[in-house]
Amino acid sequence: MSSEKVVLDREDIRRTLVRIAHEIVEKTGGDHIAIVGIHRRGAVIAARLHERVEELVGAPVPLGDLDISFYRDDVATREPDRQPVVLASHIEFPLQGCTVILVDDVLYTGRTGRAAIEALFDYGRPERVQLAVLADRGHRELPIRPDYVGKNLPTARDERVNVRVDEVDGVDEVTISQTAEVPA
Repeated sequence: MSSEKVVLDREDIRRTLVRIAHEIVEKTGGDHIAIVGIHRRGAVIAARLHERVEELVGAPVPLGDLDISFYRDDVATREPDRQPVVLASHIEFPLQGCTVILVDDVLYTGRTGRAAIEALFDYGRPERVQLAVLADRGHRELPIRPDYVGKNLPTARDERVNVRVDEVDGVDEVTISQTAEVPA
């Protein structure tokens, strides 16, 4: 990796999540919604978004997190040393009749979103599923589009969007960096 360019700092991320929370409440009315974050950084972002949505609706909003490791379409083709770390999922509320807001850090090919929807349906059948992402970098391979976008970041395939959150990385920022080689 070479140099990184910061495109969102701590304050930018905070403002972005406030805006997304307002959009969620405006679009859904704040009724019968639940927020589910995709591990790892999507779950952290979901928890932050959850706080803001609850403040806006003035009522409890269910919060969950989802591990999609075994739902990915590339899990069988990964090298043994590149297998994902499996984390527990926590969805301890009924999905029926709910609008579930799936939250992820970066939307790229759409494969993570597809895997998350499949995993989510193992917990029940929500009325609808919407997708919120902190960054959308384009290059979709599947027909997945976000309902709520923090920042559109048009990128080249040889660039990488790095989302770092204080809870995992010790800093809040989104950067773009060049990769040493183009992923296959």
